[in-house]
Amino acid sequence: MIQAKHRNRLPLPQPAVVHVRRSYAESRFGQIHLWTAYPSGGGFDERVPVVCLHHAGGSGRLFAAMLREVGHDRSIYAPDLPGHGSSDPAGARSTVQDLAGALGDFLDSLRLRAVDLFGYQLGALIAAELAIARPQQVRRVMLWGAPCPSPQERAALLQAATTPGTREDGSDVVEEWQRMLQRRGANVPPAALAEELGDRLRAGTSGTRAVAAAIDYPTLERLPLVKQPTLVLRLRDEFWDQAPRVRAALPSGSMLDVADYGQGFLSAAPQRFASIAREFLDR
Repeated sequence: MIQAKHRNRLPLPQPAVVHVRRSYAESRFGQIHLWTAYPSGGGFDERVPVVCLHHAGGSGRLFAAMLREVGHDRSIYAPDLPGHGSSDPAGARSTVQDLAGALGDFLDSLRLRAVDLFGYQLGALIAAELAIARPQQVRRVMLWGAPCPSPQERAALLQAATTPGTREDGSDVVEEWQRMLQRRGANVPPAALAEELGDRLRAGTSGTRAVAAAIDYPTLERLPLVKQPTLVLRLRDEFWDQAPRVRAALPSGSMLDVADYGQGFLSAAPQRFASIAREFLDR
C-alpha cells in the first residue's frame, strides 16, 4: 500500500530553465549587439517581453545580473545602444530620437506585437521616445534616472561631460574610477564597477556624445506625450531630486521610492528589481 501511494504521487514542479544568449540585429546604424534571456518554452507563449535600455557609456551588460531573474516567465532583451558595447556606432550628431529610431528597427526585426520597456538614464529617455512613437506596441514603461535637469544644472553637466582614456598618463581613468566609487550605492561589488568602467572606456567619444544628447533632450516637453502606464523608480542617487519632476510630467505615471539602494541597484539586488518589475508589469 505504501509503495502504491509513492507511485501515484505527482512529481514536484521543476523551476523554469532560463537560457541566456547573445546575438545581433540590424538597425539603421548597422548591427546592434544584444543580450537576451528566455524561459525553456522560448518566451513566445509566456508574458509580454521586456526590452532594457542602458545609460550613456554603458552596455547591455548592465542587466546581466537580472536576466535570469526576469527571464523565468518572459523573454528579456538588453541591447547595446549604437556606439556602445559591441554595437556599430551611430552618427556623430545623433539625438535621443535618432537612437530611439535605431531601437525601433531592432523591435521591427524581432516582430514583437507588444513589449514592455525599462530604461536607465539615457535609456529612460529612449524608452519614452519609443513609447511616444509606438503607442500600440509599447504596453508599459519603467524609468530609472531619467535626466530632468534645470537650465543651470544642464549647463554644468555639459561642461563636465568628458571622455576618459584620452590622457596618456591615465589620470583621467583614475579620476573616473574615483567618481564611480563615490557614487557607488549599497552592496555594489567592485567587479560591477570595473565592468562599468570598461564599458565607459570602450564607448569613448560615442558615450560622451550620448551624454550630451541626453542632457539636450527636452524631457519636460516630451514626457507628457507618454500615455502608457509608467513607473518611475526613485533611488538614492544623483537623480533623487529629479525623479518627482519626471513623475509629475507623466500623465499615467506613478513613483516608487527604493531609498535603501542607489547607483548599481541592478547588480546589488537583482531579485529585488525582479520583484518590483513583476508587480508592475504583470498588472
